[in-house]
Amino acid sequence: MPLVSLKNTITLAISVRDRHASAEWFSDKLGFELSHHIDEAGWSEMRTNVDGVTLGLGEQAEPSPGNCVPVFEVADITTARSALEDAGVAFDGATETIEGMVSTATFYDPDMNALMLAQDLTGSS
Repeated sequence: MPLVSLKNTITLAISVRDRHASAEWFSDKLGFELSHHIDEAGWSEMRTNVDGVTLGLGEQAEPSPGNCVPVFEVADITTARSALEDAGVAFDGATETIEGMVSTATFYDPDMNALMLAQDLTGSS
């Protein structure tokens, strides 16, 4: 039995220099639809053509080529994080919260690949 109960969604988060330009590129080239830009958080989301899979665009001045962080949605990030920490999973710092939007926590698999938990705080999921 898994330690954490995941929802039926995953966001593949990548770092980009310009979220707006990248959103246009993904729309034009792959047919993804913009869900929203959250400018104050430096974040944009796009609906892919795969049910339950979203592409997240995180703006960074110098993104690392080839980066991709799978973001798994959970109902309660505190409970999920505690269960993983109790099982010896390493996390990168504290859980970060943007009030009324989202809480996130980055953790690592045994090969130090970054993964993330996210709890939607908008009340829409």
